[in-house]
Amino acid sequence: MADIDNVRTGRHCVFVLHAHLVFVTKFRHKVFADRHLTRLEDIMRDVCADFETELVEFNGENNHVHLLVNFPPKVALSKLVNSLKGVSSRRMRHEFPDLVRHYYRANKLWSGSYFAGSVGGAPLTVLRQYIEQQNHPV
Repeated sequence: MADIDNVRTGRHCVFVLHAHLVFVTKFRHKVFADRHLTRLEDIMRDVCADFETELVEFNGENNHVHLLVNFPPKVALSKLVNSLKGVSSRRMRHEFPDLVRHYYRANKLWSGSYFAGSVGGAPLTVLRQYIEQQNHPV
């Protein structure tokens, strides 16, 4: 079982849910400097707070960012991603006029796709073995 400090509770559930998200810039253009990534982290934290999620870790390079998000089961990951990308794109365009050249005709900072992977807990092989070993009633 997960460390008790990481377990969150809802009204009708107990959970530990983490997702690894990766967002890539449009056409993988090299857009970000350190100041951009610092501001992106703040923006992403604010959006996560609005969704009652926690941005556990954030980092990136000049053409993509990685987020580790702890989220409750009531949050649809696709809606969180849509908000993270949309809000960050609008705020970055507004706050950093030097990025406008990377937005092109569509006024989008991010590629339309993203990566989302579940993380944490036991490896699948261990979990599968645990479930197989349950005492099935006769």
